[in-house]
Amino acid sequence: MNAGLVDDVQLVIITGMSGAGKTVAVHSFEDLGFFCVDNLPPALMPKFLELMKESGNKMNKVALVMDLRGREFFDTLLRVIDELGDSTWVTPQILYLDADDAALVRRYKETRRSHPLAPVGLPLDGITQERSLLEDLKGRAQLIYNTSNMKPKELREKILVEFSANKQAIFTVNMMSFGFKHGIPIDADLVFDVRFLPNPHYIDHMRPKTGLEEEVSNYVLKWNDTQKFLSKITDLLTFMLPHYKREGKSQLVVAIGCTGGQHRSVALAEYIGKFYEKEYHIQVTHRDIQKRKELQR
Repeated sequence: MNAGLVDDVQLVIITGMSGAGKTVAVHSFEDLGFFCVDNLPPALMPKFLELMKESGNKMNKVALVMDLRGREFFDTLLRVIDELGDSTWVTPQILYLDADDAALVRRYKETRRSHPLAPVGLPLDGITQERSLLEDLKGRAQLIYNTSNMKPKELREKILVEFSANKQAIFTVNMMSFGFKHGIPIDADLVFDVRFLPNPHYIDHMRPKTGLEEEVSNYVLKWNDTQKFLSKITDLLTFMLPHYKREGKSQLVVAIGCTGGQHRSVALAEYIGKFYEKEYHIQVTHRDIQKRKELQR
């Protein structure tokens, strides 16, 4: 292990009261690119840490959710944290999620779930028992968030801001081309149909090519209707993207579809991706660009 790796490794232990938002928290860390494990038993932490250490930079951002189910569980976790305190390559950070009793009881009633420490009893009985068990662990935490008056979106934003490398929430725009003949992408947020534009497929020497090639791209982009469409779609996206980002969305998939996903949609996805690459984190993907070759095999 390189001596400088201690500055590169992030290990966050997410714990706290059941119902205080650990599920929202772990999803937020996943959006930040953390390797996340939900409900890892503390007894397995030493083995897991060995895997982290041996992986080099492949597991340098890790978030572990620790749910407590009893005193033995609790004692094991504290012992592992104490052992990590002597480590020279990683310093764990404990994020403790708390909430007032009234808020926790209300959440259990709304979800109609029983408390894990009182499966057949009153939620408040389980909450009281858990709060007592977690008292020492709460004292070890570097960060304590009281989520009593937080909406899930607010907790998510707080975590993204706190743990982002640049202190800004990550927002990725994925421009995807596809062919309607192969089905609409199930993960698309916005879908635009460009089958009304002139089709290079009907020009013999362009048919085997794709929208990634300059000749095809120039053909698709040269038409007045194409330019009008690009003006309107970029005007629409320029208005919408900041609102999606402000809403706390981590990724937006904008799907551009033509008939086969080879020519028009590819050229336009590339164009729109480049249009926004200075303002947003852009990924351009072409779902069906290899479909013709696959069908010809």
